[in-house]
Amino acid sequence: MDISRRELFKMAGVAAMGAAVGSFNVAEAAKPKKILKLKAAPVVGSKNVTGQKFSGTAAKVYFTDKIDADHLIKLYNMINGEIFGKVAIKLHTGEPNGPNILPREMVQKFQAQVPNSNIIETNTLYVGKRYTTEDHLATLKTNGWNFCDVDIMDADEGYVNFPVRNGFHLQEVAMGGHLVNYDSVIVLTHFKGHAMGGFGGSLKNIAIGCASGHVGKAQVHGYDKAIGMPPPGPSWFDGTMPLQEKFMELMADSGKATCDFFGKRIVFLNVMRRMSVDCDCAGVGAAEPTCADVGILASTDILAIDQACCDLVWTATDTKDLRERIESRHGLRQLSAMAENKMGNSQYELISVD
Repeated sequence: MDISRRELFKMAGVAAMGAAVGSFNVAEAAKPKKILKLKAAPVVGSKNVTGQKFSGTAAKVYFTDKIDADHLIKLYNMINGEIFGKVAIKLHTGEPNGPNILPREMVQKFQAQVPNSNIIETNTLYVGKRYTTEDHLATLKTNGWNFCDVDIMDADEGYVNFPVRNGFHLQEVAMGGHLVNYDSVIVLTHFKGHAMGGFGGSLKNIAIGCASGHVGKAQVHGYDKAIGMPPPGPSWFDGTMPLQEKFMELMADSGKATCDFFGKRIVFLNVMRRMSVDCDCAGVGAAEPTCADVGILASTDILAIDQACCDLVWTATDTKDLRERIESRHGLRQLSAMAENKMGNSQYELISVD
């Protein structure tokens, strides 16, 4: 049975696709229900994509177009086989009153069914409402993240150095000191644009989000504290930090350190909802999204899930602003850098669970 790409993205909640380009072959399977094979999407950043012939293996990326707690839990249950013990949920909790952060009720219901879990965060490199632990705790309360413990992992400037094996630029990264207290990590990501990275997916969520605010984040941003401390607020471009390819490579180094530390005990959930060109660190200043919501993706492979999200962005017809943000920052270097760092597989099957 074939369904058109227009029909698939209607399923995915993407409005007004226009003329269909290519088709998806849907193979019936017991669990999950459908394997969606993309024949010819205008994908950037990958040599081989779902549905094309490739040698070797393909990662599994599970997909639903329904964005709610029940489907988030359903996807998580398909990838959580190695998750055990004390579980960290890495979430971007956002600046005060940010309009695009993940719905608190959805996250609360999800967290409640993950035994022995809590949210983890770190303070920011820039001066703002999450720069100090005291201000960060107040922002968490403002944004409604008070239904479970939120562990600010670098409280009191605490950090632990994680090694980076065969990285591009870094040999170690200072992570929030409490990160080593966890057995497993669930990376729950709001997929959206990002001022420096082009897009913020699972890589950004751990590469910057797990790094300690005043040491690790400076390393990941290539920020030399000797030039001034600290950067002034979330819009802090002063020409002193590396951008484009080098910044993406620094993020890949940092993300690799966390992935290597947890091994199979880390999984990834990307929620493609209210995809502004701006990160949730922009707070109320974030641009209003100009593209439709798509759905939720889940995988044990960090590269595959971020690759799949970018492929969905490039396939849609209403994502011009987001694509321009990603291209202008050379954001797709995140994907090729992860591939070169052997962090995952850019070849994947997109598997519908609906």
